[in-house]
Amino acid sequence: MAARFLLNRAALYQYLSFANPKPQFLSSVQFSQQSHTQGRKHISLANLLQRYGFPSSVLRNLLATNHFLLSSDSHDIEKSLGILLSFRIPQKSLVSLISDCPGVLELEFLKKWKVGFSKSGNLGLPPMAIKSILEYARRFQTDPDGFQRSLGLLKGLGFTQGTVSRVLEGFPGVMMLRESEIERRIEFLLSIGIPMEGIQCILHSFPEVLGYGVENRLIPLLDEFGNLGFGKDFVRKEIVREPEILRLELGELSRCLQLLRSLKCRERIKEQIFNEGAFRAGFEVKLRVDCLCKHGLLRREAFTVLWKEPRVIMYKLEEIERKIDFLVKKMKFNVGCLIEVPEYLGVNFEKQIVPRYNVIEYLESKGALGCEIGLGSLVKLSRLRFYNLYVKPYPECEELYGRFSDVHVKSRHPAGLWKLFQPPKYPDSREDVKNMKAFVESLV
Repeated sequence: MAARFLLNRAALYQYLSFANPKPQFLSSVQFSQQSHTQGRKHISLANLLQRYGFPSSVLRNLLATNHFLLSSDSHDIEKSLGILLSFRIPQKSLVSLISDCPGVLELEFLKKWKVGFSKSGNLGLPPMAIKSILEYARRFQTDPDGFQRSLGLLKGLGFTQGTVSRVLEGFPGVMMLRESEIERRIEFLLSIGIPMEGIQCILHSFPEVLGYGVENRLIPLLDEFGNLGFGKDFVRKEIVREPEILRLELGELSRCLQLLRSLKCRERIKEQIFNEGAFRAGFEVKLRVDCLCKHGLLRREAFTVLWKEPRVIMYKLEEIERKIDFLVKKMKFNVGCLIEVPEYLGVNFEKQIVPRYNVIEYLESKGALGCEIGLGSLVKLSRLRFYNLYVKPYPECEELYGRFSDVHVKSRHPAGLWKLFQPPKYPDSREDVKNMKAFVESLV
């Protein structure tokens, strides 16, 4: 009897547990409440950041990848934004800073650095220098003591206020360098004959040189210049003229000069490339290789593009950037197409690339093209052939192309003057006809 009672009690308990799952219901309610609270927190934080100029496209990615912002107090974030605005950082730069390094919104971090900046006295750091310092300090956990130490060291070396600000803006890593390391870089520049005024100009233009090692980078680089036949005085003048020459990697200038010697192009183009000497031409090649690599090409591919299309070396970097930007964003081609069609970078942007693209885009929108037009067909065709193929059959494209449609040849003579110079016409007589027949028959 007792055993039967225990079995019935156990079965009743099991039935009640399945019939009324109270713990699971409570957990789902709690999860729903938590999701609702998190959603309200998300909306509140998004509204707060939008008031400070954050676009909705940036907010979506920022809040999705940085969950710690949702757990932070909204009042603390608003105070952090107020401190950042007190540094007079421009709105676009502020959005970029928080998007790249959202950790700068930590309130205690900003309070500590606000006190550190106030101790710098009347240095008057520009807002962009403060932005660079805060981003670097947050990423590498640097405290204001390192900032104060590097600030005092740069002032003690005799650098002007503008040079100190530029160094902190362009190379905030100076805060992590020891005093002996900074002095060693300065001593090297003095040893190659650059005066203190020239060093200030170099640091103002290229402050990253303070991060280069002397024994393992700068001295071997100058030795390479000497082995290539460039004297010390010449190299010194070139460094003062363009400090970013020190950005060259070991062996990079040799590779660039080798490319220039192997060019197969018109003599006129070579003369323009070497207009300022071989050293400067090699450095211009390095800049363009870096530009192409920045957009996704390998260094080997970038050298191939320059070898196939040497005119790229003569174009300014801004023009190359504009062409690549138009190729990728507007024309929707991959940057790898430049390997097969490097001529794209060698033609005129305003006179050839834009008008041809406008014509092709219009014809594609009307369904007038039977197949897709590649980059090669767009660039390699001569102006007259492109006109005859894609413009002449469609009169509405004349204005878009604008190459031959607006060309009017001015006559050197008044209209109708040609009629006065027509030779007089004489009627053919029977005798003339007979003579002509006899002449033709004699030929047969």
